[in-house]
Amino acid sequence: MKYFVTGATGFVGGRVARMLLQAGHDVIAVVRAPEKARDLAALGVDIRKGDVTDKESMRAPMSGVDGVYHIAGWYKIGTKDKSEGARINIDGTRNVLDLMQMLKIPKGVYTSTLAVNSDTRGIEVDETYRFTGTHISEYDRTKAEAHKIAEAYIAQGLPLVIVQPGLIYGPGDTSALRDALRQALTRKLPMMPQKTAYSWAHIDDIAQGHIAAMERGRIGESYNICGPSHTFIEGMRMVEAVSGVKAPSMTGAPGMLKAMSAVMSVIEKLVPVPANYSSEFLRVSAGVTYIGNNAKARRELGFNPRALADGWPDSIRDEMKDLGLTRQ
Repeated sequence: MKYFVTGATGFVGGRVARMLLQAGHDVIAVVRAPEKARDLAALGVDIRKGDVTDKESMRAPMSGVDGVYHIAGWYKIGTKDKSEGARINIDGTRNVLDLMQMLKIPKGVYTSTLAVNSDTRGIEVDETYRFTGTHISEYDRTKAEAHKIAEAYIAQGLPLVIVQPGLIYGPGDTSALRDALRQALTRKLPMMPQKTAYSWAHIDDIAQGHIAAMERGRIGESYNICGPSHTFIEGMRMVEAVSGVKAPSMTGAPGMLKAMSAVMSVIEKLVPVPANYSSEFLRVSAGVTYIGNNAKARRELGFNPRALADGWPDSIRDEMKDLGLTRQ
């Protein structure tokens, strides 16, 4: 089979591309900077210069493929310039799906996120849940808009499956989670937010979930390919247990972080503020839960994510090695 992949130089897209190659498939990937995809090219990925924000750049590479994985996305929290969020997440998704429709691609998998549900207030929601209200970050908002676009194309007959990961960890991570892990290991993590929780999944399980969605997912359906739910504090306690580096003693109550967010919303208009001290970053850390129920994916896709205790320690040790640390 021949597959077209967006986001192949990213964390999830890169792992999906590699797994597809290992399974014997042909993979075509459009990337903005081909020089950053030399490792993928060396493995056999057909690298084409292109961008999801430029629809015509994807037309020739997508033509004639058996399936499309639209994984590319903008996921920054706390940055001042948020313009790429709408361009990549919303406009880019519309471009990919519009081409899929015009080129009559047999099937596609679109990577959404549990964040379209915003704060679930401690409830592991399933795929029938619909959030109403104001999203608490630009990432949440733009991915929610893109999710609606995907559903609209499905309603028009596009053969698409939607997958919704939660928090993803593992070697090669480039997200804020990796930053927090490295801060914890070097004793630079100032505090841990109380009650904040995620559905944690290892990158390999997420990539396998994508492939299962293409192979077995029912067209028009959404699947929560998320792992078990744990608080941020539980995750950092595991860091302490594996590394011997004590977790921060200070924790932040949701009310306190919300108050800090309100203050920073004023300050950041006057002076530059680091992303992890921004109003938005504090807001999404204030006891927010991005958690979901994966029963449908288990039942229909055979999705079986590993327990956090089975996967997270490897990521911790990987970062310890990169930092030159040994257990204390």
